[in-house]
Amino acid sequence: MAQGDTLIQNYTKKDFETDQEIRWCPGCGDYAVLNSMLQVFSRLGIAREKMVVVSGIGCSSRFPYYVNTYGFHTIHGRAPAVATGVKVANPELSVWVITGDGDGLSIGGNHMMHTMRRNMDLKIILFNNRIYGLTKGQFSPTSELGKVNKAAPFGTIDRPLDPVRFALASGATFVARSVDVYSKHLQEMLTRAANHKGMAFVEIYQNCPVFNDDTFEAFTAREAREGANVMLEHGKPLLFGKDKSQGIRLRDGRPEVVKVSEVGVEALLVHDETIADPGHAFNLAQMAHPEFPVPMGVFRQVQEPSWDQRLHEQIAQVKQKSGEGDLERLLNSGDTWDIV
Repeated sequence: MAQGDTLIQNYTKKDFETDQEIRWCPGCGDYAVLNSMLQVFSRLGIAREKMVVVSGIGCSSRFPYYVNTYGFHTIHGRAPAVATGVKVANPELSVWVITGDGDGLSIGGNHMMHTMRRNMDLKIILFNNRIYGLTKGQFSPTSELGKVNKAAPFGTIDRPLDPVRFALASGATFVARSVDVYSKHLQEMLTRAANHKGMAFVEIYQNCPVFNDDTFEAFTAREAREGANVMLEHGKPLLFGKDKSQGIRLRDGRPEVVKVSEVGVEALLVHDETIADPGHAFNLAQMAHPEFPVPMGVFRQVQEPSWDQRLHEQIAQVKQKSGEGDLERLLNSGDTWDIV
């Protein structure tokens, strides 16, 4: 929470709901994410007028209409740039960017990367449904190899981009993953993102029932989760499966699935989200179904000065050295012209 935020003790989820008709397809995972986000917002203790939701273009980008805070529905891929301007103009605001795998990683990939490497104090929530839903089913940067769709009738030949690895490689200081229907877990990830000072990135696996139904079902279905997910918990060994009978250990620097009964718990990899070198988190992010259980939780959380913090410190230093400055005098300094 930014210093100076107004604390409100009595918000409920209803306080963050709007009177706008929610226009998503029946069964869309966006409903579940919206519900979790409104629950989290009501508990953060931040006044609604101190919160801003910024979105780009896509199904998820309708969010600003459905959250009773300030908001901007901007243009395709440029939400991080607009959010940067908002945060720099008023550093006390809690600024959230809502984007999707197409909006954020295709046309907006460059903006996303530079926002992350600068460690802007923004919360970027990326909905990943592996498809372009709003424009009716073309493959996106995260679509799986061979995916048959309207834009690739014989199957896509593009290698998919992994959002978590993208964020880690770009320098995000908080990186997490959850699922639209993992309500309790998702709310925990969003809360932790909100409380992180610096760039917080959360990927949400989100189902598109119309154009890419059940794309994550193999490892997110209720009956599959226990054996197909590994929950990342700081300071704890990586265990999964029935009765936590399986685990992950490193062998020659690479993750390996093992039976706990054969190697012992002490041989397992212990998760440390605070390691400054992103290599540990990147190693985990490379684990993918079906060879590995899919990691869920916080991959990395480290503290570094944010870009907006450094900017305002720099401005203060210049003011201390040179004074407040005079805009009128600046505009009329040097070579000037009289227009007649």
